[in-house]
Amino acid sequence: MDLKNIKGLLFDKDGTLFDFAATWEPWAEAFLLRACDGDRSFATRVGQDIGFDLAARRFAPDSIAIAGTPQQVVDALAPHFPNWLPSVLLEMINAEASRAPQRAAVPLRPLLQRLRDQGLRLGVATNDAEHPARAHLMAGGVIDMFDFIAGFDSGHGGKPSPGQLHAFASHVDLPASAIAMIGDSVHDLEAGRAAGMVRVAVLTGPAAEEELAPHADLVLPDIGYLLDYLNG
Repeated sequence: MDLKNIKGLLFDKDGTLFDFAATWEPWAEAFLLRACDGDRSFATRVGQDIGFDLAARRFAPDSIAIAGTPQQVVDALAPHFPNWLPSVLLEMINAEASRAPQRAAVPLRPLLQRLRDQGLRLGVATNDAEHPARAHLMAGGVIDMFDFIAGFDSGHGGKPSPGQLHAFASHVDLPASAIAMIGDSVHDLEAGRAAGMVRVAVLTGPAAEEELAPHADLVLPDIGYLLDYLNG
């Protein structure tokens, strides 16, 4: 399919704009060791409950940290820290996330500038918290490229619910049918379906093509291919 009638693009962040492993594997190691006061044996056990292998520095494909929200990660971690308030865990998660390194999936600024030059409205909808999301976009030098940025805590909920997507459509005054939701997870694509948007999957996150294709209208290797389809 082509995307010639699309007027808005709503991007997931991790695994779509940025390489998932490059950001979140260092985050998981740093967070676990901080939370566990440097005890690697304890951190290894805690990591198992969020699907992270500390020794291998690798997430399992079904890890809650891949497509879930920080609050869901807190819920999985809480039994290991019975004397901690959930808000303390969440604050630590977000603090370490804000410092996580970023590696763009493609050279972002030139691509986003070309999309804006074509009159497209751009947004970000992530299951990350809004503050670290903005920190990542700032570090990537592209925060000014977006008309809309929402995290799971921005008041619209998290994916796969479509609240963030509806909020973007309202913000840029476009019908959902004129917007493409672009992401690397089934959560992204299911949110797009629920919102009535075109669903574009990219293969720069942990999920494989065979997992994403049944939920997508279009599967691309990465977001750099968008221009070809937008121009027919």
